[in-house]
Amino acid sequence: MLFNTFSCVLIRRTCAYRVTTYTHYSVKPWRKLRICEALSTQEIGTQVRIQGWVRSVRSQKENLFLHVNDGSSLQSLQVVASAELNCRNLTFGSSVEVSGNIVKSPHKKQAVELKANQIRVIGECDPVDFPFKVKERHALEYIRQFPHLRCRTNAFSSLLRVRSEASSAIHSFFRENHFVQIHTPVISSNDCEGAGEIFQVEPAVQDKTLDEESHHFFSVPAYLTVSGQLHLEVMAGAFPRVYTFGPAFRAETSHSRRHLAEFYMVEAELSFTESLEDLLTVMENLFKFTTECLLSRCAEDMELYHKYVAPGHKERLDLMLKEKFKVITYTEAIDLLSRSSQKFEFKTEWGCDLQTEHEKYLVRHCGSVPLFVINYPYELKPFYARDNEDQPRHTAAAVDLLVPGVGELFGGTLREERLEVLRTRLARAGLEESLQWYLELRRFGSAPHGGFGMGFERYLQCILGVENIRDVVPFPRSPDSCIL
Repeated sequence: MLFNTFSCVLIRRTCAYRVTTYTHYSVKPWRKLRICEALSTQEIGTQVRIQGWVRSVRSQKENLFLHVNDGSSLQSLQVVASAELNCRNLTFGSSVEVSGNIVKSPHKKQAVELKANQIRVIGECDPVDFPFKVKERHALEYIRQFPHLRCRTNAFSSLLRVRSEASSAIHSFFRENHFVQIHTPVISSNDCEGAGEIFQVEPAVQDKTLDEESHHFFSVPAYLTVSGQLHLEVMAGAFPRVYTFGPAFRAETSHSRRHLAEFYMVEAELSFTESLEDLLTVMENLFKFTTECLLSRCAEDMELYHKYVAPGHKERLDLMLKEKFKVITYTEAIDLLSRSSQKFEFKTEWGCDLQTEHEKYLVRHCGSVPLFVINYPYELKPFYARDNEDQPRHTAAAVDLLVPGVGELFGGTLREERLEVLRTRLARAGLEESLQWYLELRRFGSAPHGGFGMGFERYLQCILGVENIRDVVPFPRSPDSCIL
């Protein structure tokens, strides 16, 4: 009797009772598995189908050995097949579909392998022209030259899995702590930081119907957002805890390894708080929760960076998680810098902004654990920072979190909720007219509140030990890098 792949029906008639019965026979179809699922399966003998890219090919007289990876794990699945299944197009980098049976592996480094009975090459790859070579460990500086192909390397595929899990962990932290997610706009009329480092948005083709005197598409100048903070403050008037996680843009002309034109920001606002301590607690908990999740869920990927990219960084990261973050005032920080025997490029006097060299020194001096610096000079901080009204040194209720190897990771302030104080500050900055709506937030049921922002890419630099920020983004955007 002939059976199809999935099921068949055998009809059996019993003449005496003229009754027809049906018996169903099921034949299990080929199961399509991701590589990570195939590697962890306990079902020896299962017929499976995998799809992915060839990481290595080794042909012997009677057998063919492949390693296939689909991005679901750092480890590849070994495929063993008859040499008869080999073909000219089966090369390193080609995309394939392989069908066969899961069998126990005789090798100690892997529990299972795939005994293939069919290999189909889907996409060819010329290994001579392909910029990455089998069995070569390419430096991050080299793979940075190929932003359209670097996801094929172990280092960058690990980075993308870590990045994905970090995003998930951040959302989980805020959800578990009762924050409401807000999708803040990418196009805004506000320069939140007031530094002028903004990209203006206009249509590529000008609409001739627009008024010549008001030729802007949105009737007012519009920019790519530098921060979602002001929009979060709007929502903080109705929800005690809100956050956003999205892209931000800065038109900095710096070509340094610390700056990007496009990056992601995690920002949060807390209502009914009058203490910087509340912000510090959330910042520290967010950092530790996210990092512990990554060490648990992405152990192999994290280990790759800690072993080959930044040897010894795992111990430094463990120290950050173990120790409570330290706190000093800006005035204490300047005192430490002034008494240091180290020669700094930038001045270290009260009222100056802390530079990266200062931040890294302070972290090392305080035991190489994350360090909160609080109460910065009032004139250094934006219009929304709350005035501490202290003398003789005038400070604002502001905080930066400095971390080893990176410097500033978080920045936050208590927001100025007092209407007249804020009005005076806006008038001095020439922003009172354009930010009338912001003043109105203080007129209608205002509550003391504060918030912070964290650069997502800087966080990845911190936990992985990566020096160049362009090595932790899928597609770098900087003055000299925007080819995709």
